[in-house]
Amino acid sequence: MPLVAPSLLAADFLHLDRECAMVNESQADWLHLDIMDGRFVPNISFGPMIVEFVRKVTKKPCDVHLMILDPGNYAQEFKNAGADHLSVHIEACPHLHRNIEQIKSMGMKAGVAINPHTSLSDLGDILHEIDIVCVMSVNPGFGGQKFIPHTLERIRQLRKMIGKFPVQIVIDGGVTLENAPSIVAAGADVLVAGNTVFRSSDSKAVIGQLKRS
Repeated sequence: MPLVAPSLLAADFLHLDRECAMVNESQADWLHLDIMDGRFVPNISFGPMIVEFVRKVTKKPCDVHLMILDPGNYAQEFKNAGADHLSVHIEACPHLHRNIEQIKSMGMKAGVAINPHTSLSDLGDILHEIDIVCVMSVNPGFGGQKFIPHTLERIRQLRKMIGKFPVQIVIDGGVTLENAPSIVAAGADVLVAGNTVFRSSDSKAVIGQLKRS
């Protein structure tokens, strides 16, 4: 049974307390928070202040995904805001090992996110150091995109690479009720879902369906 991490990016920001309450009452395992800087990706989302507010009302672990340049400059801010997990993009980190050690030293789970075009082989020398690989199944920057089918093969390859390392595979982008079973069958551990959850008429029921994928 996969873990489910609703993505706050698709929530109603006029009623974040209500949206967080729904997630609290659901079968969701994590709350996924996408941080975008308008530089690494062509969009701007929100920063540590929103994470801090959300942390006060959510009972779920805050899974923070930094789609930003120079993530090491902001790791402490997100730790202070309440991040439980912090994932940085391999493409944004020329000194990735240093970034991972920084995150771990702060007591957070450390993750590496990887874009659709980036070779999985680039992860080979860091898998033994991390807790999470966030596989982007869309081009990062915007919600509501369609799942890239080749991601299924990437998940299978990554599952073999991970082997016995205790690393969770998170799939982020275009996850739906229709494709979730094939994503889980390929080897994914965690499903990030934004529009599929928050734009449905019964978000809690959808989260329950994703859990049964």
